[in-house]
Amino acid sequence: MALPHIFEVTWPDPSKLGADSKSAALLLNEARETFASHLGIRSDEIHFLGEPNLGFHLGINGLMSGQKRLVYSNIDRMEVFAVAEGHPSKMLEVDLNGQINFSELMKDDVLALQLCNRETGTIQNGRPKSPDLLAGLFVDSTASGTRIKLPANWSTALWDSTSWGGPSGLGVFAVSKSANWSNPLPHLDGRVNPGPASLALIVASALAIDSWVADEKNLASKIAAINSEIRSYISSNIPDSDLAPGGADHLISASFLYVNAEQLVTKLADKGYPVDSGSACSSVNMQPSHVLAALGVLTQGNIRLTIHHAITFEEVKEFLEVLSQTVGELRDK
Repeated sequence: MALPHIFEVTWPDPSKLGADSKSAALLLNEARETFASHLGIRSDEIHFLGEPNLGFHLGINGLMSGQKRLVYSNIDRMEVFAVAEGHPSKMLEVDLNGQINFSELMKDDVLALQLCNRETGTIQNGRPKSPDLLAGLFVDSTASGTRIKLPANWSTALWDSTSWGGPSGLGVFAVSKSANWSNPLPHLDGRVNPGPASLALIVASALAIDSWVADEKNLASKIAAINSEIRSYISSNIPDSDLAPGGADHLISASFLYVNAEQLVTKLADKGYPVDSGSACSSVNMQPSHVLAALGVLTQGNIRLTIHHAITFEEVKEFLEVLSQTVGELRDK
């Protein structure tokens, strides 16, 4: 995508009249086409959200007309748990590899399906044997990004811009043209969300997804090799450690016995290595992860590592040495 000259000066509102706003509308449409191409959906199915987590409410509640039952798993995100509180629901327990047994699905259920867990990278390989029985299928693609295609029978879907290196604060929400979906938010017009998302963020994210997809084709094998190296080092060199079962190569969840997670995250950040812990991204909530507990993995001293395209093997080696040293320091206290 190329930016017209006007956007070097200002960012006009694409919904208003005038030449500058017309340029903005054209740019917005171009961005929408870019997302549609990479996500494998129609451009007129796409909506942009200034708050990505709003997509869980829109995507699930919009399918829950009547007294339908919501089915989800015990490793879904807490936003799904919150939506389930307002409906008849069934929580499915995963096995120790994070896989769902869909045998308990019933006719006209609405299923929330997480393609990839954002804490552990666990990929949900299974699918319902009779997808046509479902009244609706919400797909959480916030961690998988473009890595995993949508199931053919998807109804609504949600992506997070950060999954392809785009800016935070932008969700890409989609409603299939074949879905029986109604907007659960109060509204007077055809808009899905009450306020427009930032055009600057949308364009930046479209540029990012273009770049990310091109890089992924060339760097996927490097990311897989780095994932293997990290797992091997931790297993061999840091005693009393535990690794959650993987799946997506860009995510690793590691736990260390006799270590406080908050202290580990803080010390690593002080040494120049920002990592996540707890429920993947909440710096204010250091409660034990419900995902790790469901998988039977050690919850103490947990950190999540995200492997980005630009990282080098030398940087990984340096980080692993710092990690081992820091775990040792905390255990010696």
